[in-house]
Amino acid sequence: MYFGVHCYDSEPSRIIATELRRDVSQDLDDHFEILIDSNHNRRGAYVFEVNPLGTQNDGLIVEEQGDTNGGDFDRGWDGVWTSEARIAPDGWTATIEIPFTTLNFTHSSDVAWGLNLKRFIRRKNEEDLWSAYRRTFGITKVSEAGELRGIKDIGSGRLFIVKPYGLARYDKQTGENPKFPFTGGVDIKYGLTSNLVLNLTGNTDFADTEVDLQPFNLTPFKVFIPEKRQFFLENAGIFNFDIGDQDQLFFSRQIGIDPITGQQVPINGGARLTGTFGRLEVGLMDVDTRSSGPNPYANYAVARVKESLWAGSYIGVMGIDKRSGNIQDSFNQTGGVDTRLIFYKDWFVDAHMAGTRSPGGPSGASDVGASLSYRSNWLDGIVERRKIGPNFNPEVGFIERVDSNETYGNLTFKVRPKISGVRELQFEGFILHAPDTRNEVSTQEWQGTFRAEFNNGAYTDDDIADVLTQLITTPFHIYKNVFIPNGLYHFARHQLTYGSGQDRRFTYNFFERFGGYYGGTLNEFRARANYRPTPKFSISASETWDRFRLPLTNGNFSVVLASLQGNYSLSRFLTFTTLIQMDTSNTQAVSANLRLRYNYRPDSDIYIIYNVGTQFASIAPANPPQVRETRFAVKWTYSFAP
Repeated sequence: MYFGVHCYDSEPSRIIATELRRDVSQDLDDHFEILIDSNHNRRGAYVFEVNPLGTQNDGLIVEEQGDTNGGDFDRGWDGVWTSEARIAPDGWTATIEIPFTTLNFTHSSDVAWGLNLKRFIRRKNEEDLWSAYRRTFGITKVSEAGELRGIKDIGSGRLFIVKPYGLARYDKQTGENPKFPFTGGVDIKYGLTSNLVLNLTGNTDFADTEVDLQPFNLTPFKVFIPEKRQFFLENAGIFNFDIGDQDQLFFSRQIGIDPITGQQVPINGGARLTGTFGRLEVGLMDVDTRSSGPNPYANYAVARVKESLWAGSYIGVMGIDKRSGNIQDSFNQTGGVDTRLIFYKDWFVDAHMAGTRSPGGPSGASDVGASLSYRSNWLDGIVERRKIGPNFNPEVGFIERVDSNETYGNLTFKVRPKISGVRELQFEGFILHAPDTRNEVSTQEWQGTFRAEFNNGAYTDDDIADVLTQLITTPFHIYKNVFIPNGLYHFARHQLTYGSGQDRRFTYNFFERFGGYYGGTLNEFRARANYRPTPKFSISASETWDRFRLPLTNGNFSVVLASLQGNYSLSRFLTFTTLIQMDTSNTQAVSANLRLRYNYRPDSDIYIIYNVGTQFASIAPANPPQVRETRFAVKWTYSFAP
């Protein structure tokens, strides 16, 4: 299928096109998106994005949801397609070729597809949609897409892609002898039907996955770090089971990564089946890992089924079974039922019930919650109730806290005043009351926030007041030999945030939060700057400075985290990236990651990678120590259709 795109512009010299790297956000560029709902189920779609340099980005929309950072789509899916683009005297043009096999499309009679088109003009911060409902939903509202009819007599083979890899590596961990493994593996993608795709992986490797930015945890809870590994990202939205805030019944980073040290756990292989049967959406996954260090061998089986009810609404179930070589924790099972019901397009009812089962069969291993939310161009609101038992333990999920009886309410007013340069003003307030299941005080918080968005993409996000009450029942480690002791703490904080206009080659933002912190004070300052002098080169730097004043022995200290990232692209197909990080908290070290990627043919790459430090960060609370490593790797992949 071919698309010819002509984006007219009366000022072509002001078109912004700076990104040559594939699968990287194009939010700082002009760009064009094509949404194709090839199954015409009005729930999910493929999205293909291109900028005026012809750079590609693609992904999926599942159940009318974008990515976790507010983007239009989940970039975990990679398709095989080609594109070219150029800037012309009257705007910019693009030509896009999408094989029917990429869409796993085999029907050949009277095609009916959902279709939507989006153009984004960066300097105006302007988003134009061919078919739209309201700006608060954007292109993710697949049920409001237009239709493409009249295409007939399509002849196309079924999706079948084989992608082997070869890897040569030098690997040395702290306190161990160096290793020189030579290995290989394979990924296979096969379309069983137009609506059903089977993925197989053997001896899976993630050497080419981007490293995590090292976090510094200021809370007694776990840290949520998004998944970055390709096998788990593709079609990941089908396995989503949200249970509140960032909590997930299934969290794929629990497979193949030690949650405490961040070290990789080798994966023998896995299989994933995703797709639809009429109104049913199905996801099945099985992954097997071998023992490594303190991690015994384990097998993970996941099943997810959702039945579509009406546009955007569904009822679903999920089951997860973990089997482990750990004698004391030989199994963990999780099950849940959830639903989303949409009324009058703007009202949403979400509810779930979940439970876990582990050796010993402890009681209080359930999680039940429901919420009612409303979304419009001028008002967003949500009311939520949730009760989490003290022994709720989804080992293959992510949950911030247990033993909680939560009530949450949030209201945001949005206005678009006739003020020069101002796009939108927002006034938000929320309250959280979360005692434990015995109704004893555990967590309480209320906050008032003011935001402003400007026409050029600049913004400000300011917490007028953030008042927190937190009960600490286990001393948590914050820095070196400093622990926050048990007790009930009350403190208030204030926040100022500003981000510059996004239509310039140099952009920056800063964050300042100050006030109380567990009996003392804490000043948090963060700054980030990005400079893109040419499409081939970009550089960014960030720094976080936390200044603690606590009434504890050695309680006066500062922690600095800094990073410097550079990107150089000789072309759209040959890119070099480097990331250097400094951490003065518990690690007290400098880390570096250098990566050269050559995309020598569609979906086929050569990587040269050098890494000192850690690739994946710990998600555990209390900032545990992590194992450092020195790694040099050369990886080759080759994708072909048999």
